[in-house]
Amino acid sequence: MGKTKTIYFCQCCGYQSSKWLGKCPECGEWNTLSEEMIPSTNTSYSWFDLPREKSSPCSLSEIKLEEEKRITTTIGEFDRVLGGGIVPGSVILIGGDPGIGKSTLLLQGLNKLAGFGKKVLYVSGEESLTQTKMRAERLGVLNANLFVQSENSLENIIKGITDLTPATVVIDSIQTVFISELPSAPGTVSQVRECSARLIFLAKKTGIPIFLVGHVTKEGAIAGPRVLEHMVDTVLYFEGDRGHQYRILRSVKNRFGSTNEIGVFEMKENGLAEISSPSEFFLSERPLNIAGSVVVACIEGSRPLLVELQALVSYTNFSIPRRTSLGVDYNRVSLLVAVLEKRANLSFLNHDIFVNVAGGIKIEEPAIDLGIIMALTSSFRNRALDPTMVVFGEVGLTGEIRAISQPEIRIKEAAKMGFSRCLIPKNNLNHLSGDLPPIECIRVNTIEEALSFL
Repeated sequence: MGKTKTIYFCQCCGYQSSKWLGKCPECGEWNTLSEEMIPSTNTSYSWFDLPREKSSPCSLSEIKLEEEKRITTTIGEFDRVLGGGIVPGSVILIGGDPGIGKSTLLLQGLNKLAGFGKKVLYVSGEESLTQTKMRAERLGVLNANLFVQSENSLENIIKGITDLTPATVVIDSIQTVFISELPSAPGTVSQVRECSARLIFLAKKTGIPIFLVGHVTKEGAIAGPRVLEHMVDTVLYFEGDRGHQYRILRSVKNRFGSTNEIGVFEMKENGLAEISSPSEFFLSERPLNIAGSVVVACIEGSRPLLVELQALVSYTNFSIPRRTSLGVDYNRVSLLVAVLEKRANLSFLNHDIFVNVAGGIKIEEPAIDLGIIMALTSSFRNRALDPTMVVFGEVGLTGEIRAISQPEIRIKEAAKMGFSRCLIPKNNLNHLSGDLPPIECIRVNTIEEALSFL
């Protein structure tokens, strides 16, 4: 290797600079440029000897579409988030807080695949073979077709993959893998990007799906360059609070399935157990006839969910009242508070406002606007809403309630969970299909009409 030179990489976006800068010109983040050593001469990296087929331009109409069979893990929630199973040759990036259950879920998935007689490989760069064995015994993962390798060198990992030719590979984690040809330390931008590029190339040429486990920063994003999320086929985030037993696997990018799909799991002593009915799980501890509690119907991917939305409006003696929201957008709550003050003549000037989605799930769609309006007013007036009622609808700045998408499946989920009344926008009720369960649908056009049910 020739002489090396110093270059500064942004740890967020991968921007390169010959000198240190306090603010990254590309992404605008502060204090993210770190010094790394790279070869000054063009080093010819050995991209492992794999056959490369020559390609030429062809007409789109001449391409024959052959449906590839997905690899199912028989873990329903995991397969749902992946879009129906693992696509051969795909690269899947999984991020999450330390100890959230990423390695546990992947080990259980590999064990399911090994039970079908397929060879699978789990590469651990953070644990020894003995430590991995201890974790596997605790989870009951003791299949002879599950192979484990404790390695950090990418060259040795690639050699192990090509020799074993497994059906699926897990790299835990990508920040611990390094290439000896690069002088920078493992986990740096150049190492993460180069290692990921070679593994993606290997997956596409051999058809072996590869799972990459990524560390997350304190902001919750996957550590390393964001370009890594653009390189892979699927990006999954494992969410949840260590104080609760639930875990949520969320898809934020999927080239082979729908995005924003979620899978719900429960952490137990022997690993993660899937929850087939998340609505029942989130509403299991809901109090009845309590002011400030409202059940809303939301859509996560292709799945309807019923969650409890809680609000607390309390008088304060401080000049600046507090506004806190958990699980919903803070700016959206502030907007709806302004709508209530203007259109419903409610004054929150001397009141603290706290909004929370019970269970810790995060909801971003505007269909919960009406639920936030009802919960805030219920707590402010200290009047409880009918516990058998579900609400959904988008609220505009003039106080009108706008129609939302997929109202039929929300109503069916509410009827399935035993609710008898549903508060929905007027325009949605006018365009509902006839095949609906026996549930009372109440149409509302403005927030004044909705608040009359308190």
